[in-house]
Amino acid sequence: MTSLRTRDRLIQRLYDQGICDHKVIDCMRSIPRHIFVDEALSHRAYEDTALPIGHSQTLSQPFIVARMTEALLAGGHEPKKVLEVGTGSGYQTVVLAGLVEQVFTVERIRPLQAKARERFRILGIRNVLCRHSDGGMGWPDKGEFDGIVVTAAPETVPDSLLQQLAVGGRMIIPVGGTEQHLYRITRTETGYERDYLEPVRFVPLLGGVIR
Repeated sequence: MTSLRTRDRLIQRLYDQGICDHKVIDCMRSIPRHIFVDEALSHRAYEDTALPIGHSQTLSQPFIVARMTEALLAGGHEPKKVLEVGTGSGYQTVVLAGLVEQVFTVERIRPLQAKARERFRILGIRNVLCRHSDGGMGWPDKGEFDGIVVTAAPETVPDSLLQQLAVGGRMIIPVGGTEQHLYRITRTETGYERDYLEPVRFVPLLGGVIR
């Protein structure tokens, strides 16, 4: 179930759903998604579905990972410093790490962060910095960021994250409660532009930390 042919079936599904950025596709094809879930779920790793990773969190559906990454990079945007809010399993982190110069990722649940760090080590990922903290606060002393990817849904866009976005930078973020929508927010010289992407379903963005 972890063969190249199995991965290629997943990649074909991404193409069929409209993902067309070849850099994103090639990056996701190269990543062994099965190492981001418990062994008991590894046979489902290349399905286009979200999977549980414990602590009421999920490994995002591959299509959503691809969609958010493609939206970040669309139009030739080449962010060098990207903040990820919600490390989770580390899968989205590794996708970003393969496409940008530096990823700063924050996670509020320490056991999840510890597992993600080990996966980064196994994969030889060296352009990721991790922080255990409340994701809604971002990582102020490392900003401003050319890109921000938020992998959990706040009710409203946190002002603290908007302030850490560089002029010309983009934030990809799901927003809402019962109904959630994915947006791309671009910071301009005079404010912020918001583009609606599509309806989504994410775990909520919660405050505080878990040790």
